[in-house]
Amino acid sequence: MNPILIVGAGPTGLVLALSMTKFGVPIKIIDKADGPGTSSRAMAVMPRTLEFYNQLGISGAIINESIKIKEMQLHVDGKKRARMHVGSLGTGLSPFTSPYSFPQDEHEKLLLEKLNEFGITVDWNTELLSFQEDQKCVKAKMLQAGHALEEEFAYICGCDGAGSAVRHQINTDFPGGTYEQLFYVMDIKATGRPIDSQRISLCFRGEEFVVLLPVRSKNTTRAIGIFPKQLVNSRDDVDKLVSFMEEAYQLDIKQVNWFSTYNVHHRVASHFTKGRAFLVGDAAHIHSPAGGQGMNTGIGDAVNLGWKLASVVHGKAKEELLHSYEVERRAFAERLVNTTDRAFTSVVSGSFINRLLRKQIVPRLIPLVDHSMRIKEQLFKIISQTQIEYTQSPLSSGKYMGVESGQRLPFTGDNYQTLQTMDWQVHVYGSASAQLLNFCKKRGLPLHTFSFDSIAEQKGLQKEAMYLLRPDGHIGLVHSYQDIQRLQEYLDNWGITPFHAKQ
Repeated sequence: MNPILIVGAGPTGLVLALSMTKFGVPIKIIDKADGPGTSSRAMAVMPRTLEFYNQLGISGAIINESIKIKEMQLHVDGKKRARMHVGSLGTGLSPFTSPYSFPQDEHEKLLLEKLNEFGITVDWNTELLSFQEDQKCVKAKMLQAGHALEEEFAYICGCDGAGSAVRHQINTDFPGGTYEQLFYVMDIKATGRPIDSQRISLCFRGEEFVVLLPVRSKNTTRAIGIFPKQLVNSRDDVDKLVSFMEEAYQLDIKQVNWFSTYNVHHRVASHFTKGRAFLVGDAAHIHSPAGGQGMNTGIGDAVNLGWKLASVVHGKAKEELLHSYEVERRAFAERLVNTTDRAFTSVVSGSFINRLLRKQIVPRLIPLVDHSMRIKEQLFKIISQTQIEYTQSPLSSGKYMGVESGQRLPFTGDNYQTLQTMDWQVHVYGSASAQLLNFCKKRGLPLHTFSFDSIAEQKGLQKEAMYLLRPDGHIGLVHSYQDIQRLQEYLDNWGITPFHAKQ
């Protein structure tokens, strides 16, 4: 029996599969398509995602194939109104200082190659029909290339998108709505003011807008925008849309390589888990493209669920650990959907206030932001997803001065190297006591000490305090001094044994 069935081989399912494989958990990953996707809308790879990829050992490969975004420009009615440098936005906050542009189809191809290196392949042309579960397993019925098969698994993970068969099977609501605007996405070869090989350009014209991002491998530009209202009835006429874009955004489009239209939804499932079934990525939440957060949020789901499932499957934690997945990720998904909904509505609204905001206020604010280190840091934390925290999670215990359990470990420049093990570990900034050293050695719990310097102090870390880190780099336990009893109680409460500890 394979412990895990992953339904869906998009970025979310592939990252979950890689995570399981890193922890040595057998999986089966299926997709009803006949092969990898050949088109995509998702482009942005955020710094928090790259931090996860660094833990999985693939960040270098992703960066080599993608483009670092160094500048953002705002164009209104064909004129450049503002620009902001973003290439070093996260300096001192993360090992990765800006977003990268990487088309989803190429992204998936690279993830598939990494999986193949571990001997894992996707079962294409395989559709989940239904599943039933009992206290010990999930019995899944599938249709593979026209042939019915049934297999047993310990758990099933629905990474199968907005129309998720797993979500329908567990019968959870998917409340929300659909934006009235029609979107388009295309790959173009073009020249013009907004086009640049390392820049993202946001262009407004009336209530319409387009986002232009570079695509390295094809030497083209990805355009994602709202279909002009006057052209919606002729949505299949690409030439009319091209003419509008050239006039509205001051472009010279020489070639259209690919074109598609789609509608955007904003929804969050009422439950992310039921019994032995989990919803991950778009199966659990979908939202507007504002901020390029969608794919990155799904990957964050996959990492969060991955180490927890691996812990339980390997007997390294109690099954109750799995309950924290919904608590942590659903709370963030709801905040994100609400935030992107407000941002998107402001961008496309035809009201006088929002037109004034787009055309006059925002162009004047961007240069101020560009010269304010404090505001830029906050902006980076929001768009990069490094501000995601789980302070209300049952896994979070303790707060001391500026750092609270559930937060992502503050980056000091050298303390992220140890996170590549993707295991539980203790950090101390200063000296570790003999008692703590002995306890960690007995429990097989890695203990790392770092200098308590001005950078650590600036990040809110406290001298000689004890920080227990989860495999995903979030803080599980904070204590003002090295209290062995508190540490033991935490580990015993969740039945935690580090992955690399001998049992």
